[in-house]
Amino acid sequence: MALAKDYKSVMGRSNDIMKEALGLDYDEFEKGGTVFDYDALMKATNYTLDEIEKIQSRTGVGNTPLLELRNITALARKYAKPGYGARILVKDEAANASGSFKDRRAACAVAHAKKLGYKGVMAATSGNYGAAVASQAAMQGLECIIVQECYDSKGIGQPEIVEKARKCEALGAEVIQLTVGPELFYTFLSVLEDTGYFNASLYSPFGIAGVETLGYEIAVECREKYGKDPDMVVCTTAGGGMVTGTARGLLKAGCKNTQVVSASIDLTGLHMASDTQFNKKSCTTGHTGFGVPYATDPDHSDVPRSAARPLRYMDRYVTTTQGEVMYITEALANLEGLERGPAGNTALAAAFSLAQELPEDAILVVSETEYTGAGKHIQPQLDFARENGIEIRFGDPKDDKPGTNIILPADPGLIKCKDADLNHFRKSLIKKAVKKSGVAVADLKDADLNFLAEETKTDVDFVKKALEEL
Repeated sequence: MALAKDYKSVMGRSNDIMKEALGLDYDEFEKGGTVFDYDALMKATNYTLDEIEKIQSRTGVGNTPLLELRNITALARKYAKPGYGARILVKDEAANASGSFKDRRAACAVAHAKKLGYKGVMAATSGNYGAAVASQAAMQGLECIIVQECYDSKGIGQPEIVEKARKCEALGAEVIQLTVGPELFYTFLSVLEDTGYFNASLYSPFGIAGVETLGYEIAVECREKYGKDPDMVVCTTAGGGMVTGTARGLLKAGCKNTQVVSASIDLTGLHMASDTQFNKKSCTTGHTGFGVPYATDPDHSDVPRSAARPLRYMDRYVTTTQGEVMYITEALANLEGLERGPAGNTALAAAFSLAQELPEDAILVVSETEYTGAGKHIQPQLDFARENGIEIRFGDPKDDKPGTNIILPADPGLIKCKDADLNHFRKSLIKKAVKKSGVAVADLKDADLNFLAEETKTDVDFVKKALEEL
């Protein structure tokens, strides 16, 4: 008997579809109330860090260079007070097989799919992860389908997303392109059910475990080159997988005092699911439109429980602007001879500002770079912005208004990241988690309080005070 394929029916079967497509029964990790066993979920991969490193090395992933940006460091020191201006280093993840750190996630997920006997893999992504999954599927002999949210209702696609579709197709994947809206997850589930493919989700434990090697390598290379652990690691943040996996890898390497900072482009005021606002943004990832919702509600992803849980690991959340990111992208090319894409440079723009807060002997590591290409380069992005009525000019980035203008800094000293209110995000997560659980605040148990403290990297007293505000 054929299953009903209308929206309500497919979405109602989502948990069963996911169970078949991941080989994981998420019900095993649920402990009642707000609580689930996150450590058990991560251990369910059954891969050690050494085993993941071996999986990645077989397909050209990992062991990427750690580069010191001497000229950008020197420029930052010109704007710092005497004795300040940390060394800025960058992990050159563009050296991976498909050109981004997402290869680490994809290598682990695709290898596991092959081990379990799936004939193909799928991923819902408009970003670099699609190319990473397509690349790994090609190398490991599996079929691949990528589902992309690409166009507005007029059929106009963003250059960066269209570029990534071309790359996926070049690597042998089938790409299903959709307009912005709620059909993305429905289409993904429906095709996943029809094909029986493996869900190579960004948010599965296999994907996050793959990023742990990045944090571990950063620690090892810093010790080898500089004789110390990094003082700060800055991660571009969207869905939270980068900061989660990198921080877990740093901890496994014994870096207990390294400050982990998340960085996103501030796109406050633009709604990511809005047809009219979809093409008003010039950077498609690494912005607050993903970073904030996924930090405060990580489980609204394509798996029942996301393994990317950024508030468990970040010590600070800062924002930068589109203009600052485009400026630092040009500076990286002009001063360091490295032409790289905008996503990783979100963290670099923040790092340029953050380095000025740290002493000269401190080590600040930007956790990634990414490849660039025809649609990902800043010039087509700026051209696309002009076509959509965005004003572009030099000035002070503090005058930036997402959806209205892009302000390129008139002087490098104007690049100043802003701190987001991390405690506000933590309280928001607590509120949403309790509401989803259906448990009254008065009925929460000690296990709930302890779990929420872990989720927010705080303590039980903080959780209790947040609950008093509900």
